[in-house]
Parts: sequence; structure tokens; C-alpha cells
Amino acid sequence: MEALTTDVLVVGGGTGGTAAAIQAARRGANVILVSEFVWLGGMLTGAGVTAPDGNELEAWQTGIWGAFLRELERRQPEGLNHGWVSFFTYDPQLGAEIFADWVAELPNLKWIAGQVPQSVLRQGNQITGVRFGDYTIQARMLLDGTELGDLLALGDIPHRWGWELQAEFGEPSAPVKPNALTQNYPVQAPTWVMVMQDVGEGNEAAVIPAPPNYNPELFHGAWEDYGGEKFLNYGRLPGDRFMINWPIHGNDYGEGIQRLIGSESEKQRFLQEARWHSQGFAHFIQTHLGRRYGLAETIFPYTSHALSGGAYALHPYYRESRRLKGLTTVREQDLLPSTKGCVAGLPIVVTVQGCEQADNECDAIAIGNYANDHHYPGGDIKLAPKSIQWGGRWTGTPFTIPYRALIPATVDGFLACEKNISVSHMANGATRLQPCVLGIGQAAGMAAALCIEQNCQPRDLPVRSLQEALLSDAIAPTAVIPLFNLPMNHPAWFHWQRFYLNQPDAYPGSGYAPLQLESNQKLVERSLTPTQLEVSGIFKRLSQQQYELFITAPLSLISRTVSLVTLKGDIDHLFKCLKAEQPIVVVGHINHAGNWFLVDHCPIFQNELASHQGY
Repeated sequence: MEALTTDVLVVGGGTGGTAAAIQAARRGANVILVSEFVWLGGMLTGAGVTAPDGNELEAWQTGIWGAFLRELERRQPEGLNHGWVSFFTYDPQLGAEIFADWVAELPNLKWIAGQVPQSVLRQGNQITGVRFGDYTIQARMLLDGTELGDLLALGDIPHRWGWELQAEFGEPSAPVKPNALTQNYPVQAPTWVMVMQDVGEGNEAAVIPAPPNYNPELFHGAWEDYGGEKFLNYGRLPGDRFMINWPIHGNDYGEGIQRLIGSESEKQRFLQEARWHSQGFAHFIQTHLGRRYGLAETIFPYTSHALSGGAYALHPYYRESRRLKGLTTVREQDLLPSTKGCVAGLPIVVTVQGCEQADNECDAIAIGNYANDHHYPGGDIKLAPKSIQWGGRWTGTPFTIPYRALIPATVDGFLACEKNISVSHMANGATRLQPCVLGIGQAAGMAAALCIEQNCQPRDLPVRSLQEALLSDAIAPTAVIPLFNLPMNHPAWFHWQRFYLNQPDAYPGSGYAPLQLESNQKLVERSLTPTQLEVSGIFKRLSQQQYELFITAPLSLISRTVSLVTLKGDIDHLFKCLKAEQPIVVVGHINHAGNWFLVDHCPIFQNELASHQGY
């Protein structure tokens, strides 16, 4: 067994762990990243969820998440606008290549694949390292980036698994008492994602065999409310491929989910059943929609794990894991819109010095905005609303993750950096999404590196030094305060990010910084990218935040009437100002799966903004 020593050890090459390792190394720490699988990125790559949810607005596309999107756009010439569940769908191999390339650029980051943690080393309340099958690695800082929070159990670090009742945190959607759902499904159902291929009309793909104990009744009605074509286009990928991650009588699987934290043999049995369940769904799709749809056999690498590879993801898409008991716990109400507002309140630490209260301190370190989304085999549960209409579409209330949720209440030398942060079961439905977890990982990695620099424990690290480091990172600066109208390229971005860190009580419930547009704003000449179109048409206002465009040119487009949507704050403002039935020219991307036009800019009427000061 080889013995290694490092500053920072990140265990788990998933979404958060990969971001943490990259950020810690970019900051200058010596880092070892140990992964079970041969791809880095977790949910975004190896789990096959290449239609990420949340943080889609331009203002939230910062940090490693924003850099990942821009690199995907550079490497995928077909663009990212293919499916209708997300604005970004891509080949999972490209995502894995990006993370591998970023890791390879860092000489102070050593990546070891194919290793699973066996035990956690600790001295009293200090975590000191991890023992794997072939390595023992000692580290000054240990980060748990595993898919199921494995180090929490191995290190006897206090954690949660399962539901909290309403009495514990006062969450509006939490159950008052245990019921069949809480007992049968203590955590959300995972999904073993697969990718299917359309081989074209008149052609036949290889037969997808039915798995053992195949029961087609489980899948009846899967696309009843959508139709087969729209169902497939949910996660459409380039190359006539489809990511299958379908919650309605689809491939979510949660039967006996408690086995995931049982013995190794129990866990493997659950995984085998989950994989068979997805195979059964693929067989059902082919049987009912036709032999033109088969498995995309060349997507995922084959490994020693007999369940994965080819068309099947390297591991399931885990929506929930063991969850740390931290210095604070993110609750459902922490993510809901403030009274008469569109954003959640900022997390504030109230410190007391002697008999006097010190200034309030905001400890936000990552942004999320997805709606609270829970998956159980029995269907959806009723949740407090956490959605808003913006940019001609539905999105989620933006919220922030507090630094304290990454730090154990009683253990040193350790940070959580995945779905395993200190969060309630209810709130996990919103904090678990891929872009948010990338942000959590980036913050955890930066915190670990700063702890090495300052020779301190995570609980003693001044949070403002962490926030400043994240805002001013040389490669992937990231926002920590959600502001709808403040993209990272705005000249006032740094000012307003710092302003609300200094004065968190002044953070506006609207989520808008008090900006004004110059009355002499000039039009900017832009050349079209290979995937952009310039379209002329008649602007139609169906209702508040619901817009359409009747296309008058070019007439070659399949749809003459499309929804107008945007991810940009200035275009959202323009939509609100335009008159109904007004001729307009827009530049952006057509999405046939969702029948929308994603507007990037409006070259003729952009100066309409100048007559409406402030937005």
C-alpha cells in the first residue's frame, strides 16, 4: 500500500469534488483527487445528466459553472440548445474531456482513479486522512465529494439520512408525522440514465432485450400527456440522441433504497435492480415507439463495473445522499421568496461581542435557483411554491448557500462539497442541482486552500476572505449574491457584489441592483455565431411574462410562431417595454424541441432600453 501526503485531499470525482479539487489547486494548494470512476464530473458527465437544471440565467453563469458552459459551446459546434428540459444539452464525453483537461493543466493536482474509500483516519476531532484499497493518504484538509456522503459514515461524522418532520425545522412542506412515503422512500429516487439513438426512419436498431422480471405495467402512461416525439426531445442531444432521465413512469428507481447505505452486497443488489429498471424502460420505448430507436452504444466507457458502459451511465444519478450536520442547516424556508419579493433572503450570521451585537455578516458562498424538485416512485409531493416567471419562461427563486453549511458542527479538517452539505431533506430538492453543486464545490475548494494558506480550520476561516477570493479568482470568478440584472461582464459587478456583502440588510427583495442605463446607449455591431439566427417578426404579448413571435423572415423556418424567451436581464427588460404587435428583429437560437426562440440581443430595438431608466 502506497503512502501519500498532501495539503488537500478530495475524495470523489463527482460534480462538487471535481470543482473543489480544481479550485484548490488553482489557488496553489497541493491537491490529490481520488475518484471511483474514470470520468470526472459526476452528475454532469458519468451519471449522464447532460441537461443540467438551474443557474441558467446569464447573471448566474459565473465561476466554474460559467466556464464549463463556455467551453462546451466552444467544443460542441452544434450549440447547446437541443432539448426542452434545459437550455444546455451536450455529449457527456465532451464534459468529461473538459474536466480532465482542466485537471491535467495543474501540476500540483494529482488525480487517482479507480479507488474507493475504505476507512477515514482521525485523531480525536481532527480528520487526518483516508485509507483506500491501494493508498493511504494523509492530508491537512479533507473534502467529501462522494455521491452518497461516504466519508460521513466512515469517519463517524454526525449526519442525517431521511426526512425531517415539520416540528424539527418548521418547514412548510415537511410532513407533520411519519407516513408511508417517509418510511418507504427516506431519500429521493435515483435514476440510471441511458442514452438512446434515432437511427432514422426506415432503419432498425439492434433489439434491446427485456431484463429479468420485466414488467411493462411500470411504464404505461410514461408519455401519455406529451406524445412520443416530445417525450424523446425532453433531453435531446446532438447527433439524434436522447438522454433518458424521465420521472413519469420512467426510469427513476427507489424500491428498497435504504440498501444504498446497507452492506456492500445490499447496495450492489439495489444498483443491479436500478440498472435493469432502466433497461426495461429502454425496451418499453423501443417496443412502443419503434425499432428506429435503439441504444447509443458508444457514449460511456466500459469499465470493470459490469452494470455500466455503452449507452448506460457509469453510475446512477443520485439526487440525495447522507447529509452533514453542520454549523447551520439550510431549510426549505431559506430558499423560498421573501415577502413580496422574487429572491430568498441572504444567510446572515449574527455575532455577539460581550453584551453588544456586532454587525451582521452575510456568509453566502454559492448561488442556486432551481425550483424545489422531489422525485419519488409514487409521484410528486405538494411543495411550497418556489418559482417565478422571468424572461418569458418559468425559473426558480434564487437563493444562496451559507459557508457554515459546509462545516461539521464538531469535526475539524473536513468540508462537505457535494449533495452532502448540511441541508434538510426538503431543501435538498433545490440545492442538489448540478450548477449549484459546482458552486458549492468551488467554494469548498477555495476554502480548503485558504485554510492551508492561513493555517486555520474551516470554522475559523474569515468568510469575507473566502468571498473576496471567489469574486476575484483569476480564472473563474464567481458571484455570491444573486442579482438578476448584473452579469459578470457588467462594469458595476464587483461594486454591487461587495456592497451587499457589506450591507446584507439592504439586499433588495426584487433581486435587482439599482442600475441605470445610459440615455445615449449605442448599438453594438455583432457578427452571428455559427448557431445563431437573425429573425424578423411581430412581437406578441400573451400575458405578463409570456411572449410570442410571429416570424416574417426567414420563411424557411419550420415554425412560423414561436415562444420568445431569454436568459439576459436587458432583454427581459426590453420584452416588458415593447408594444404588442410591434415589428422586431431578434438574434439568437431556435429550439425546435421546445418551439422557442432564445433571444441573445435585439439589434434594432435595443435602444428602447434607454427610454426606461433603471431595470
